[in-house]
Amino acid sequence: MGDHQRIRIHPEVEAPPPPPTRPLVPRGSFRSEKGDPSTQPWHPQKGRRRSCCCKCMCWTVSVIVILFIIIAACAGILYLVFQPKIPKYSVDNLRISDLRVNPLDMSLYAKFNVRITAQNPNKKIGIYYERGSRLSVWYKTTKLCQGSLPKLYQGHQNTTVLGVALSGQSQYGNTLLSALQEAQQTGRVPLDLKIDVPVRIKVGRLKLMKVRILGDCMLIVNSLSTNSLISIKASTCKFKLKP
Repeated sequence: MGDHQRIRIHPEVEAPPPPPTRPLVPRGSFRSEKGDPSTQPWHPQKGRRRSCCCKCMCWTVSVIVILFIIIAACAGILYLVFQPKIPKYSVDNLRISDLRVNPLDMSLYAKFNVRITAQNPNKKIGIYYERGSRLSVWYKTTKLCQGSLPKLYQGHQNTTVLGVALSGQSQYGNTLLSALQEAQQTGRVPLDLKIDVPVRIKVGRLKLMKVRILGDCMLIVNSLSTNSLISIKASTCKFKLKP
């Protein structure tokens, strides 16, 4: 080659293409069956809303529980301070002024007079007897007559005697009167005095909500003679309060 310098010519080699890069999949996306990324919109506010709802529910439940505890504590304190007791009632005597069959409609007409003693044993509680009371006398399942107590106020540890007039009419007068006369021959006539009286409790100067005193007195009398004092051989009374 002499003075000429050998020149080696190398063919150009192309650089290999870069490997395909995996596209970035945004948060909350998923890849479809074909391999193409499909994205779902991400809503960060949903988590915040759920958190706020949970906090509101927790606060509401907490407030309700606290109020319940406060009410229960106040009720317990009032009970310990005032020591409320249910009033006591007793039937002193019973007088029948009329008991006959009405010939016009063959109904039994009855008119009773009952004397009741009401005792308020509470030292710091007064009782208002409201309008709308109902007293009734029954023979088995038949109501003979009914009446009501007068509106009045009964003070602390007070005893009040009440005279109540009751009157009414019942169907099947002849049959009912015959059954009463048959029981009278034995000297033991069962009568049931039912009591339903709305009252308001006064604690100090505070007048509380209205409640009802429900009573049931089972009486055994010796006779049903009119215009004469009837002897009460046995008397069993039960009372309860109803909101």
